[in-house]
Amino acid sequence: MSNKRKLGVIYGGKSSEHEVSIHTALSVINAVDKTHYDVLPIYVNVTGQWVQGPWIEKELAHVDELRFSLDSHQAPDVFALKNMVDVIFPVIHGPNGEDGTLQGFLEIIGVPYVGCGVLSSAVGMDKVVMKEVFASAGLRQCKYQSYLRSELERNMAAICDKIEAELGLPCFVKPANMGSSVGISKVKDRAGLEEALRFAARFDRKIIVEAFISGRELEIGVLGNDEPATSVVGEITSSNEFYDYEAKYKSNGTRLDIPANVPESVVERMKEMAVKAFKALDCSGLSRVDFFWDEANDVVYINEINTVPGFTAFSMYPMLWKEAGVSYPALIDRLIQFGIERYEEKKANELVAEQFND
Repeated sequence: MSNKRKLGVIYGGKSSEHEVSIHTALSVINAVDKTHYDVLPIYVNVTGQWVQGPWIEKELAHVDELRFSLDSHQAPDVFALKNMVDVIFPVIHGPNGEDGTLQGFLEIIGVPYVGCGVLSSAVGMDKVVMKEVFASAGLRQCKYQSYLRSELERNMAAICDKIEAELGLPCFVKPANMGSSVGISKVKDRAGLEEALRFAARFDRKIIVEAFISGRELEIGVLGNDEPATSVVGEITSSNEFYDYEAKYKSNGTRLDIPANVPESVVERMKEMAVKAFKALDCSGLSRVDFFWDEANDVVYINEINTVPGFTAFSMYPMLWKEAGVSYPALIDRLIQFGIERYEEKKANELVAEQFND
């Protein structure tokens, strides 16, 4: 009998980050140590149907090998996953994958999984709630306002007046619940503000508007459960107006500097703030925390936390840890161990409950 663990990789999803997720899955599946893990790919297509692929024992050449046809492969009994795999590595980015919904399902069926739980995933996905938690934790951040789509439809002019008066221009307009910089606009004038608000409202019912900070974009990785560690700091320099979807996945003008050329005092502040944010959201496994450094005034602002960061071998999070001495396969293995560790810890809660029911 094989002593290898059975690892399920769930990827795809219904969000605009479907393609990104497939590339992430391909990277994880190819990198995972096949002497320790049997890998079962589980694809969620753009309509939300689940497709179970064959067990993978070798490297895959292309993402098309992960685009399973419903005609050639079966839809799994998702409630039987507990008996099919030992642990799940979910790599669905954006809504219905990164926002706690998938994590909640895995909790219900009782399967260990990699990464943040329901609460931290949901809070990390909603930029408004996330910023409110950051504020409660005493983390410095930019000024912001939030609005519902229904409010924009009724009071667009008054809302634009308030944004201009209190946040000023330029500013950033974003859907509250969306990843990979989808739906984001940098606004420079009143006409652009109304257009950006309507554009963001196409992706979510809640919109966040953030004051512009003139600063360098820095990121750091957090890894662990109750006693998380931090990686080196990386810096993003984009030839685009800002680090949008185009810059992240299609532009050749984006440069990642790892480690970032910043003073040690900035690194130390980022590490402290990143761990504080990770714990404030009760995160587990992994997160990438993004910052702005106002170099002229030497002020560090936290921007956001990403609970399912880009995770190909060439994404910022794995590259930060590679620079810190943790290889991509080793990082995957550590994350699986942290997922199992968190699952075992939760089982202790169930035992306590059973004692009270006796």
